[in-house]
Amino acid sequence: MEDLSLKIENLPSLRETVELHGLMAKKALGQNFLLDKNITDKIIRTSLSKQNKKSFEGEYVFEVGPGPGGLTRSVLSANPNKLTVVEMDERCIQIMEELQETVGKERLEIIKGDALLEDFNQYEGQPKNIVSNLPYNISVPLLVGWLKQINNFDSLTLMFQKEVADRICAPTSCKDYGRVSILSQLLCETIRLFDINPSCFVPAPKIWSTVVLFRPKHINIDEKTFANLEKLTALAFNQRRKMIRQSLKSIKNLEEKCTSLGLDLTLRAEQISPEQYLALAKII
Repeated sequence: MEDLSLKIENLPSLRETVELHGLMAKKALGQNFLLDKNITDKIIRTSLSKQNKKSFEGEYVFEVGPGPGGLTRSVLSANPNKLTVVEMDERCIQIMEELQETVGKERLEIIKGDALLEDFNQYEGQPKNIVSNLPYNISVPLLVGWLKQINNFDSLTLMFQKEVADRICAPTSCKDYGRVSILSQLLCETIRLFDINPSCFVPAPKIWSTVVLFRPKHINIDEKTFANLEKLTALAFNQRRKMIRQSLKSIKNLEEKCTSLGLDLTLRAEQISPEQYLALAKII
């Protein structure tokens, strides 16, 4: 299969592309464009290295909100079988269509729509990855949706606001530990790759960003247990300063269930591990 890196190198620079199209980021879409090729290449290089890979050859990749295509170009240079981008901004779709003309429709697929409504479970039986600088305003809903079907993916390489990444990677007994920590760490090995200075973006946000790699643990959680887990963590962390005796009191036979798992009713939400939450979710 043809290596795309030379075709990508001959394209106009990202800044030239943005200027040519008069592209300005829209706050309503959570857009902050990353135009530094050194950073986008580093994201892909570091993620692949942590997975003991040199490229995406033979694999499929999905990207949400490609914008002017900085990360898109870096993914394509890593030579996936196909990259599918999901974009709802017509201005960015036009840029993607121009990139598609360069690399071919068989290598770059464009889906015009809302990523929250898309099924990423395409290409059955093929290695699949998601790589995205996520729109800040929908990053957590997107992540939770993908976690529900995480065993269908090889990896997720995602950029978040640093405070969201802190929550994802937070250990127990920590103020940042919460529902997204539990779901992420239960289902994946979460690896913080590196932080990115606001000055690398256009426009520069007020906060730092962080790239996180999710590597599935391939544990099986049925739909009912996952729903129980979401309910359980919502109850616990909505009253996180209270003991679970109080915050989980709506659960039938709570004391009996906790005793069977060796859980002390005086524990607070942040003192319970992801594995303990899962064990409780299985019996409520």
